[in-house]
Amino acid sequence: MTMPTRPLGTTGPQVSALGLGCMGMSALYGDADRAESIATIHAALDAGVTLLDTGDFYGMGHNELLIGEALRTAPAELRSKAQVSVKFGALRGPDGEWSGYDGRPAAVKNFAAYSLQRLGVDHIDVYRIARRDPDVPIEETVGAIAELIEKGHVRHVGLSEVGAETIRRAAATAPVTDLQIEYSLISRGIEEAILPTTRELGISITAYGVLSRGLISGHFTRDRQLAAHDFRAHSPRFQGDNLQHNLDLVDALRRIAERKGVSVAQIAIAWVLSRGEDIVPLVGARTRERLGESLGALDATLDEADLTAIEEAVPAGAAAGDRYPAPQMAHLGTE
Repeated sequence: MTMPTRPLGTTGPQVSALGLGCMGMSALYGDADRAESIATIHAALDAGVTLLDTGDFYGMGHNELLIGEALRTAPAELRSKAQVSVKFGALRGPDGEWSGYDGRPAAVKNFAAYSLQRLGVDHIDVYRIARRDPDVPIEETVGAIAELIEKGHVRHVGLSEVGAETIRRAAATAPVTDLQIEYSLISRGIEEAILPTTRELGISITAYGVLSRGLISGHFTRDRQLAAHDFRAHSPRFQGDNLQHNLDLVDALRRIAERKGVSVAQIAIAWVLSRGEDIVPLVGARTRERLGESLGALDATLDEADLTAIEEAVPAGAAAGDRYPAPQMAHLGTE
């Protein structure tokens, strides 16, 4: 299989049609195996995946160190093709508690210095604040990234989980390559205002949560018990009646997938791929097995009849429960 590519905005590079989201390799969805995580990153690079996504607060630096080790031990040819996207700005305490976001220019440069060291690279390909700091104008935060670009430490400005107005203000300050935001069959909040705005401005989308944290992967069972430190144990979509309703949607999607001869995960990823050449799905595979399944979505062709059937099975707004607990929803610019 030859990995197709997609443009990362009108000002950015060509990247693989699928990117690898590495967050789950740092224990946010339960325990992860370090050796298997590194092997999965190597397998992704070997398959032609070029976009690796992380955040400096994933495991409080653990995820960047993991990617740094994977890049350092990968063949030079593969390492040179990797494009690393980093989110910054989230503030956490020693016990993992969240305490807001910091988008001050001095903080932006400080975060970048630590990320460069942990990753073991001389530049970050796409740099973005994880959530807009409500106390700092987005122009100041983006302006600081632009200064890092001028000095060669960063290649492109990205955004994450912001609304249309913020996107326009940021793009008026410096060229913005990409917006990272949740987008899946059951998280379609960007379609009304955000996606038209990014397309008007030539900004691509890297879509995270394309399997809704495993909810629509086809592998999540109704009786699964989640560890207390697993994000999903506190996510509204995984609770009680919400979970049962959402898994009913998965059952409907499974029937379509079976008729196509593909897995539920593959049809869910293929649906996101079908939404436009300007959208790059991030798959959160933590093992080589799950990575292989996700890559199979590239061979799943959806025709108009398939898309109509999927829309009928899982219409927009069909999911029960918000995608984050209420305190975190307040920081989002979409729903």
